[in-house]
Amino acid sequence: MGGNQSIPKVTPRDRAVLDLKLQRDKLRQYQKKIQFVLDREQVIARTHISAGQKDQAIIALRRRKYQQGLLLKTESQLENLEQLVSTIEFSLVEVSVLHGLKQGTEVLKEIHKEMNIENVEKLLEETQDAREYQMEINEMLSNNLTLDEEDAVQNELKGLQDDIVHSARLVEMPTVPSTKPVDTTSTDKVRQETGEPVRQPIPAG
Repeated sequence: MGGNQSIPKVTPRDRAVLDLKLQRDKLRQYQKKIQFVLDREQVIARTHISAGQKDQAIIALRRRKYQQGLLLKTESQLENLEQLVSTIEFSLVEVSVLHGLKQGTEVLKEIHKEMNIENVEKLLEETQDAREYQMEINEMLSNNLTLDEEDAVQNELKGLQDDIVHSARLVEMPTVPSTKPVDTTSTDKVRQETGEPVRQPIPAG
């Protein structure tokens, strides 16, 4: 009795929905972890700018923009796949969905590689190994960033430069006295009105 109950069949749509959920969950985890990397790269860029090392600052900002682009690209791709999965005629778009899921997996692997904090610190180091890594990263990113992304990098660089100059000017500004100077003329006037003797300056001997 009851042993012949049929097990619900897992359809291609069910598998696609599950894969999408797993990819989205993994993306959420990566977004939280990679934020530390993004913040660190901005600090490294500021350090290079303060030291007059503009080229090294640009490398750090390009890497940062590339990583931000990976996150946005994956987020957009998952949203598109979710729309395809929800279509009534899933069989017509199944190949596209499977291809998209495969691409999503590859991008997630790429994002995972970008979370290596040791590689981030190489952007600040002056060793031969670090310099070779910086040149390799710069060459790779120069060919991967779009014109809009490159413009965004230059704008962020200028913003950081302006911020550093502004902060330096604030440090150099003289401090404003915290106490007001005593107005002796008003005090003497009060003494005259109340009949109190006005203090006369003692002439120098």
